[in-house]
Amino acid sequence: MNAIETQLASKPRNKRYILMTSLLLLLLFLWSLSTINLREIETQGFSVAVNIISGILQPDLELLLTFNQQGVLYLLIETIAIAFLGTIIGAILAIPFAFFSASNVVPAPIAYVTRIALIFIRTVPAIVYGLMFIRVTGPGAFAGVLTMALTSIGMLSKLYVDAIEDLDARILESMTSIGCNTFEKIRFGIIPQLFAMFISIVIYRFDMNLRDAAVLGLVGAGGIGAPLIFAMNAYRWNEVGSLLIGLVILILLVEWISNRVRTKLVRGKV
Repeated sequence: MNAIETQLASKPRNKRYILMTSLLLLLLFLWSLSTINLREIETQGFSVAVNIISGILQPDLELLLTFNQQGVLYLLIETIAIAFLGTIIGAILAIPFAFFSASNVVPAPIAYVTRIALIFIRTVPAIVYGLMFIRVTGPGAFAGVLTMALTSIGMLSKLYVDAIEDLDARILESMTSIGCNTFEKIRFGIIPQLFAMFISIVIYRFDMNLRDAAVLGLVGAGGIGAPLIFAMNAYRWNEVGSLLIGLVILILLVEWISNRVRTKLVRGKV
């Protein structure tokens, strides 16, 4: 016990560091509170909030259960299609970027340049890409697909690289010793190790893209977002409630399925 007490007593004290960090966090918190301005709330703001909640709790069942192009089901299917196709295109295009970014596969200068390019791709928000593609292709689902694909490349490449650089190097060394070239090492030594992990990453990205696809509809890139913003601007809160109920159910269902599939892939049960 004496030795343990001696070690505890000799432990460096970080009181000054903790005090300064706490003070900095407190100042940031107080500064954030300054952005709250209750005077800007309109006199009828609370009544509008009550109308919003009541409209969401009393959704338009006809819109929710109809099967035409204005119905919730069709809009959700379109949103899924945008997210799915964009994820697949992005996942395929991200593979070469990932291998050119892996320092254990290509020379360091090539990996550095490719990573810089991917950083630029990830820097731009998805909604900005959506606005750019709408100017090129016009409003619609195609602009949403292109946006999902481009934003997926940046994130998927980074996650792919992390998986590639965590590979068992002994396999690659043994393949090098028997004279395998780079293509053979990728085909027979890397892909078998990465396949399940890549699929898991793609499913995770699809889960994220499904939410982004709904947001992109707000700028006219297809999906459920455009009808949602139109209904909100027109104060048709019953329609807003129907659209939100469908979107929440869809996201919960997709997340439940994707979590189960990813768990089985990581554990090697699929």
